Amino acid sequence: MPTELEIQAIEAATFRRLIAHLSQRTDVQNIDLMNTAGFCRNCLSKWYRAESEDRGIPMSYDDARELLYGMPYSEWKEKYQTEATPQQKAQFASQSPKNEHQ
Repeated sequence: MPTELEIQAIEAATFRRLIAHLSQRTDVQNIDLMNTAGFCRNCLSKWYRAESEDRGIPMSYDDARELLYGMPYSEWKEKYQTEATPQQKAQFASQSPKNEHQ
């Protein structure tokens, strides 16, 4: 069984792999992630910031988003974000209570 330090290293590497994967999948919109998994890149940014703050490391939401998106959020939106379809919006609205804890 791995030690706690080894587990933390594995978790960190897994998280970096997830972020790298999402960076390559710019075709996957945040609303797709929310509708499918109940979280998105912005949620990850909020969680990252919260964990940073819990450890006494100040971080703005914009800084956390830049770490997750690999660029300023405004730039990512301009390059990759598309308008959500009426179907995506309806699905999101029907699931909103599940996603509010984000």
